[in-house]
Amino acid sequence: MNNINEYEDATPNPEYLIKSIAEQGYSLESSLADLIDNSISAKADKVEILIDSDKKPFILFLADNGAGMNEITLKKCMQFPSSSPETKRDTSDLGRFGLGMKTASFSQTRKFTVISRKKGSQKYSARTWDVALLEKTQKWRLIVNSDDEIEAIVNQYKSLSTSYLNEYDEFEPNTIVVWNGLYKFDYIHEEKNQRKELKREITEVTAEHLSLVFHRYMENKDAPLNIRINNILLIPFNPFPTNEKDFRSVEYKQRTFGDDSIKIEGYVLPSRSINETRKGITHWTTKNRGLMDMEGIYIYRANRIILFGGWNGLIKKSPRLQLARLKVEIGNSADHLLNLNVAKSQVIIPHELKDAFKDYISQLKVEAEREYYNRGVSRFPKSNTKNKAQLFERIASSKGTILEINNDFPLISSLKNGIPKHELSKLNMIIKMVNTTINKLRESHEELTFTEDDDMPIPELILCINELKENGFDNKFIKNNILPDLGYKLETLPDEIFKLLS
Repeated sequence: MNNINEYEDATPNPEYLIKSIAEQGYSLESSLADLIDNSISAKADKVEILIDSDKKPFILFLADNGAGMNEITLKKCMQFPSSSPETKRDTSDLGRFGLGMKTASFSQTRKFTVISRKKGSQKYSARTWDVALLEKTQKWRLIVNSDDEIEAIVNQYKSLSTSYLNEYDEFEPNTIVVWNGLYKFDYIHEEKNQRKELKREITEVTAEHLSLVFHRYMENKDAPLNIRINNILLIPFNPFPTNEKDFRSVEYKQRTFGDDSIKIEGYVLPSRSINETRKGITHWTTKNRGLMDMEGIYIYRANRIILFGGWNGLIKKSPRLQLARLKVEIGNSADHLLNLNVAKSQVIIPHELKDAFKDYISQLKVEAEREYYNRGVSRFPKSNTKNKAQLFERIASSKGTILEINNDFPLISSLKNGIPKHELSKLNMIIKMVNTTINKLRESHEELTFTEDDDMPIPELILCINELKENGFDNKFIKNNILPDLGYKLETLPDEIFKLLS
């Protein structure tokens, strides 16, 4: 019996594979951010992104003054992949799979060139990936660019660089990435609309994205990163403006995970940020985003934001949480544990950490909701020491001291933890009525607008009303005596409630 295995060649079709791996969830801005990761790893302090949107095909240049590469290193970096994700990295290294530059580029173009030289050297070398050549030859062929081709491309880049405002002083590019044609814009039918959309994507979307995700590098006092996009020198945007006195934090938590630690810290924006953002005061948000766009989790990996906005499936966004932001700090050795994808745009929080995240977010949620519902009432910071011995907690505000039942009071806490979920809604309703009644008597209550995302959802409110009716309370009594004590403006309650009581 012959037990020797037979083998067949399974070399993948280069055109199909490259087009497939390019579909990794990249947008134009996230693709450019991936290239800038390489610039930062190469110790660059100046990066410029240039494109002439009036000429087709659209050609984009990204140049930096980092350490650069000799020809041997360049050849290796153009391979698929150029390094292992399991390789131990320097703590400041922003790479992982050794695929970023290639997949990011192929997600936007079908032909790209990388020109590079070692810092201090005069001679460039260059390599080009061209999908058209791969399609024609059906072989993995990397173009070795001639000296004449390199000179022509470098001259084209320099001419474009000097034609825009805010040119860098004494800038010597050591690596230049060239995207020859941005194929996604070809899907837009009219050429004038292609140009219009490209300008918007570059000058608005990409500029905002880069100023946010790289803000720590740009704010570095010792060696700040400078990013230029055509005429614009980007200004860093920090989503955690701790210099604002009423921007407050929730006590942080830290846990060792793998070879690194993960730190989570919640922040609550002051309620004044709602009106200020509506008026266009933008130190709370980027220019083209609102507070709800920016609520949620911000994951920092080696000082670079890899994920921001939204709650990563842990809870839903809602208007009452627009003041909540959660900062998560991880090191690059925890990548595989957090299932970071190639585009650095998706993180899966592991099961071991989900409960810790949810518990912390529930604390942050309470603080953010209080700030949201008491906008117009200026609250002042509470003591960091929780007082579990008092049934009522006192919260200082511009309308006097607001009294609220202390959920950390042992009997209340025990009761909440011990009763079934359907009974908990009744207890929450009673607590809300007590809080409202007390502060009405003390003339420190402010009526709130009911929203569908309120902490008393419509189904729970209907459940409680039906139970009151079953116990002999008529519609008029509930409408006149129960509903006002919930603390809402009656006219903002949903129609279902009034139909139930009609």
